[in-house]
Amino acid sequence: MAALPLAFDTVEPGGGDCARCGRLLQPASGFVLGGQRLCLWCAVRYRPMLRRSAVTALVVGTILVAINQGGTLAAGQFRTALEWQIPLTFSVPFLVASWGALSNSRISTRETGSHKPAA
Repeated sequence: MAALPLAFDTVEPGGGDCARCGRLLQPASGFVLGGQRLCLWCAVRYRPMLRRSAVTALVVGTILVAINQGGTLAAGQFRTALEWQIPLTFSVPFLVASWGALSNSRISTRETGSHKPAA
């Protein structure tokens, strides 16, 4: 699976508009995904990131279910608690992968160069 492009050098450092919805973004705010500057709402709904997070959740969640619930499932014991434990086991890696992608793509004053160095 191809990596998400995070090209900070292709985005203007000042304020601007979200490339998808046109929402006004303040300087040093927003996210850069696919070479586009996005607002939080559009970044959270960015399909390539969601797809990658879903694949991560599928792989990691399956491994975690096998480790944590494998004995119970292999024995054929389907407790009521499994109805919320298994979906939660898949949702945690999805949220962590999404959070990591968003925090990695966040525009900060460091990338824009608009911060003032300490004297």
